[in-house]
Amino acid sequence: MKMRCTPNSSVTFFEALGLGGVAVAGAGAAGVGKEKKKPSSISTPLHGSSIRGRGRVVVAMADILGDFGARDPFPEEIESNFGEKTLGNVDTLHRILIPTLSVLSLSRVPLDPNPAALSHEDARKLLHKVVGWRLQQDTLECVWKVRDEACGQELIARINKALQGAAHAPTTLAFHPPNQVLAQLGSPSVGGLTVNDFIIAAKIDQVKTQDLIPKKRVWA
Repeated sequence: MKMRCTPNSSVTFFEALGLGGVAVAGAGAAGVGKEKKKPSSISTPLHGSSIRGRGRVVVAMADILGDFGARDPFPEEIESNFGEKTLGNVDTLHRILIPTLSVLSLSRVPLDPNPAALSHEDARKLLHKVVGWRLQQDTLECVWKVRDEACGQELIARINKALQGAAHAPTTLAFHPPNQVLAQLGSPSVGGLTVNDFIIAAKIDQVKTQDLIPKKRVWA
C-alpha cells in the first residue's frame, strides 16, 4: 500500500494515519508562516515505510511505542475479575514469592518403603540436596564441631528427637572427643545408599545447631 501526497506538502507520521495534531517545523525561512496544504489523498503506510517531505517531523517516541511491554489479558484472567480486585486499590500487595530451602528440602519427601540402591552418579546428584554431608564409599557422613561434650550430647539428643518415628536411622551417631559429633547413614541391606539416606540427612539438616557450635571470634 502506497501513500500519495500533493507536491510541496509535509505530512507527519500521525497525519498519515489520520490522527493529525503533530507539530511540523519548517525547513527554512521560506516556510515560516506559510500554511501547510493538506494531502489530497492519504492512505495508511505499511510498517517500515518512510514519509518524506520538506519539513522535519516531530514525533514523540512514547506515542509510537504506546504501552511498551503491555499485553492483553488471558480469558482466564478476565473470568477471575482480577481487574476489579486490583484496579484502583492502592493497598494491593504484589509479591514475588521465591521458594525457600526448607520448601525445596528432601525432608518433606516421605520415605520409600522399598528403596533400591542408588548408582554413584545418582548419589552425587542427591548430595547437592543436603548440607555439610559427604560421600564415603557406600556411606553418607557428616561431622559437627561443637563447643564441648555437653553440647555434643545435646546435638545427639536433638537429632534422635527429629528422627523419632522414622523407619530409618543413622548407622552411626556418636560423640568423638574432644568436640566432634559424627553421623553416618547407609543401607547395608541393599549394599549401598538409598534415597532414604538422603531424606534422613535432610531431616537432620533441619536440627538447630547454632547455639552448640563454637562462637566465631570477631577481630576489630
